[in-house]
Amino acid sequence: MSKIAIITGADGGMGQEHVRAVSAAGYEVVMACHHPTKGQAICDRLCEETGKPIRMIPLDLSSFASIYQFVSVIRDNYPEIHLLLNNAGTLLHHAEQTADGVEKTVGVNYLGHYLLTRQLLPLLPDGARIVNMVSLTIRYGKIDHDIFTPVDQKHFNRFTCYSDSKLALLYFTLDLADELKDRNILVNCADPGIVSTNIIRQGNPLVDKLCDWFFRPIIYQPHKGASTMIHLALSPEITTSGGCYARKKQVKLKKKMVDNPYRQSLRQKTDALIEQINERM
Repeated sequence: MSKIAIITGADGGMGQEHVRAVSAAGYEVVMACHHPTKGQAICDRLCEETGKPIRMIPLDLSSFASIYQFVSVIRDNYPEIHLLLNNAGTLLHHAEQTADGVEKTVGVNYLGHYLLTRQLLPLLPDGARIVNMVSLTIRYGKIDHDIFTPVDQKHFNRFTCYSDSKLALLYFTLDLADELKDRNILVNCADPGIVSTNIIRQGNPLVDKLCDWFFRPIIYQPHKGASTMIHLALSPEITTSGGCYARKKQVKLKKKMVDNPYRQSLRQKTDALIEQINERM
């Protein structure tokens, strides 16, 4: 029986590279996609391109209802999940909130993946792997304030929300690695660098052209940006958990970042928020 891999944001530029690499390694891949029509078209193309079994299942990480529906489909069709790549992410231009009333950047990048992963954990056998996609912006993130409550457009800063969401995802990675160490489930996170994907575009043609010209020397194409997550997912060299990697190398995290006094309260607030949302459903 084939090993099963789930990849969120699998219809994006890096997501497609992850699908190609993981399928080539012998996994049966489930593409978890926010846009079903686009996702199915890409799934069909990748199936034809690779000759491998690939399936698309809709997933909106900004909706608890969608996450629970996705998990239900997975449970009904797959007895085990051997690899989970939490690749999806968003960097919004305007203040928005999720269907459940959470600031949307944090809701998608952190809370949605937190809930999805927690729901899938019973299906992960010993020796499975989880890789979360973070960002170099973790060094600018803060969790010493309420990151979940939506703000109005006047007080919205897209990069602040993004950095906070990725730092929160880093802390989830570290906590989960500790929690699952006795089961030899490897949990790590990947920083892809600055990648040429839709997420970094500003929506202003002139600004986009200037950014493209200025950052071109350090912008990676999707296949290169995807390489670190692929390395963490598939390489036999990866035998430890709770690391953050960039360019396939482990990054030394500052002690004050790892020992953040707000780290424990973040998990407590996250679990409490999930319980509150579940009660409203």
